[in-house]
Amino acid sequence: MAPFDRAAGILLHPTSLPGFGGIGTLGAEAYRFVDFLQSAGMRHWQVLPLGPTGYGDAPYSTHSALAGNPYLVALDPLIEEGLLLPADLDPLRDLPETHVDFGRLVPAKSAVLRAAFRRVQERGAADASFVGFVADNRAWLDDFALFMALKDEHNGASWIDWEPALRGRQPAALERARERLADTIELHRHNQYHFFAQWTALKAYANQRDISIVGDIPIFVAFDSADVWANQSLFKLDDDGRPTVVAGVPPDYFSATGQLWGNPHYRWERLRDRGFDWWVERFRMLLRVVDAIRLDHFRGFAGAWEVPYGDDTAVRGEWVDGPGREMFDAIRASLGDVPIIAEDLGVITPDVEELRDGLGLPGMKILQFAFSTDAADPSLPHNFTRDTVVYPGTHDNDTTVGWFASLPDSEQLAVTRYTGASGADVSWDLIRLAIASVAVLAVVSMQDVLRLGSAARMNFPGRPEGNWTWRFTPGAITALHVRQLRQLNETYGRCEARADGASFASQPIRK
Repeated sequence: MAPFDRAAGILLHPTSLPGFGGIGTLGAEAYRFVDFLQSAGMRHWQVLPLGPTGYGDAPYSTHSALAGNPYLVALDPLIEEGLLLPADLDPLRDLPETHVDFGRLVPAKSAVLRAAFRRVQERGAADASFVGFVADNRAWLDDFALFMALKDEHNGASWIDWEPALRGRQPAALERARERLADTIELHRHNQYHFFAQWTALKAYANQRDISIVGDIPIFVAFDSADVWANQSLFKLDDDGRPTVVAGVPPDYFSATGQLWGNPHYRWERLRDRGFDWWVERFRMLLRVVDAIRLDHFRGFAGAWEVPYGDDTAVRGEWVDGPGREMFDAIRASLGDVPIIAEDLGVITPDVEELRDGLGLPGMKILQFAFSTDAADPSLPHNFTRDTVVYPGTHDNDTTVGWFASLPDSEQLAVTRYTGASGADVSWDLIRLAIASVAVLAVVSMQDVLRLGSAARMNFPGRPEGNWTWRFTPGAITALHVRQLRQLNETYGRCEARADGASFASQPIRK
């Protein structure tokens, strides 16, 4: 697969951007964030999965692996297009700016997007660019829009609880639903059109400034998704459509009882018989919106943890074989070399390492895992090889400030000895370690750049609710942050020195 050049980046999901409307969007603040990355010498923006979230609001459990999240749609462009009036935004005006309150956000923003769609209907003739978008994406968009319209009709109920004819996708029942729900289907198509139009423009803006977007593919998809509903033969389901086994991981660093994700497992033999076409298309679609891919739970492609459906924990499971190299060879044959980061954390066995190294993929190292043993710990930078992507911590970890505060005295001492610092600015001590390391990519979280504590943590693995809500506030990024990051990146060869001395603080917000 394609190699990376030595560079650095920031991990920040768009939902965490500041601004009006209760959630970060693809509007002006996203462009301003790209300006910040460029000025700071960061060449990558890593995001989490961008799909429409479902239960628990997790970007790793979405209603589609191919669709975009409509709650990320910026509303100012819709006002400029005449699809919204300022008064239409009233449902969003009392939403918090400091975090995402999904319980209030989802109905409020849905109402605003419906108002925009009503004005589309009033105009009559469809916009040519929208017609082109629907034609170009029909392979996934038709099923997704119908799925979401049916969920709306069933008050959000999972597809497994729909009437048997719809659950089993009987053609006559689907055709009647398309006729009955035509307006709602069109609403969901337009929401996707707005998302992809805005995201494509934002990505182009970033690429023009030498910023690449690192996307994320979770190995598993949500059971309550258009992906499973429309492709039931590719998953381990019983005759009624319910999973027979579900995904998770055994007990590990994050949880003594493992993590029970609940996603259905693939029937890899059927995918193999079809040349892994479903996975090829999944990669193809994502590569339209990102430049490189972090492949979440990479070890699952060698072997995955399979838990009987109905168990309360992931303790009682077994390892089952994944597709191995065959799937990646099929992707390469169709798409060429794809820049991939292998998320190889957790229980890593020789077959996982053999698959990763045989494909030439960089793996991941987490600095927060490095200080509980001794100098031979593979997560310490002096043990890295170049084919590594290093993070102080990811979205699944505490912030570095919060992590350090929770350590026993012996591990705090190990951190300060290794960094040669007092620990008073520990998040930036680890940022320096990451950027200075031999790892080809160093990626730091925005929370660590801002020196934030545990209240800014993004996700607690194994906790089903209350995650993914963190946002930073306007003005949190200062010229000092830019200078400090730029200096580190220049010092350790992750960007070229700027001759003009331009600073982030002097740059306007661009649209």
